[in-house]
Amino acid sequence: MADVEYLQSIIKLHADFPKKGISFLDIFPILRDPVAFETLITHFVHHITSQTIPKSVHKKVDVVVGLDARGFLLGPIIALRLGASFVPVRKRGKLPGECISATYVKEYGVDTFEMHADAILPGQSVIIVDDLIATGGSAKAAGELVKKLGGVTVEYLFIIEIMFLKGYQSLDAPAYSIIQHLD
Repeated sequence: MADVEYLQSIIKLHADFPKKGISFLDIFPILRDPVAFETLITHFVHHITSQTIPKSVHKKVDVVVGLDARGFLLGPIIALRLGASFVPVRKRGKLPGECISATYVKEYGVDTFEMHADAILPGQSVIIVDDLIATGGSAKAAGELVKKLGGVTVEYLFIIEIMFLKGYQSLDAPAYSIIQHLD
């Protein structure tokens, strides 16, 4: 697919970041290029409208959940294009008001995510979006938050999937990634 190859060519690899032994795949060059950013968003929206929604029970997406912090860059735009609401999932202590929480292990530590306790209504169809899936810990925690509020995760979306870590296996719904990174 031409758009996938195009996006893959723009992503930068930074070895030993944020710590030794971790290879960081940087999506920010995509965001600096308006054509690349539009290609990315359009690719996601096309996938959702042509693949995800037709297979879903309610035939719509009510909520797009974006993970702290890169999911915040993608989620609101995708939500607007779908006519859905956007809900942020933040690290502990960053949201005001009543929140629910889920703790998770990530590839280089432990963390806790929170979501507003009234952000999702029971039965709402939800898509969860982030830049990358590695071990799946953060995405799984976001899915747990959606489930606690009675929402139904219909799909997880990622720009990049680190294939050998098989993070998608820990998720409670199908996952879609534009780029599958093998290393």
